[in-house]
Amino acid sequence: MKQLEVTIMGQSYILACTEGGEVALLEAVNHVDREMCAIRDAGKVKARERIAVLAALNVAYELAQRPAAAAPAPRREEAPAGPTSTDVSQLIRRVDEALGQDGRLI
Repeated sequence: MKQLEVTIMGQSYILACTEGGEVALLEAVNHVDREMCAIRDAGKVKARERIAVLAALNVAYELAQRPAAAAPAPRREEAPAGPTSTDVSQLIRRVDEALGQDGRLI
């Protein structure tokens, strides 16, 4: 597993990713950073934790609104077009890994 040091809203994080997954992870980091900075810069929310939750909700909403044509082709005919509980579980696992042992974003 490879580790990358990234910066989100001015704070550094060490994130693990699979070999060959660096580009996708960096794109995700940039997306989250843009969302969080936009919320912070709007000036209505100051707490980093609240900014992170709002950014996560914005990104999840964007993913849910993607047209079926933009989603990757299902592997099987019966597979759903949207995110599955497995996708969500994997995302939660990756967030937990990124947060580290103390379980805190900040």
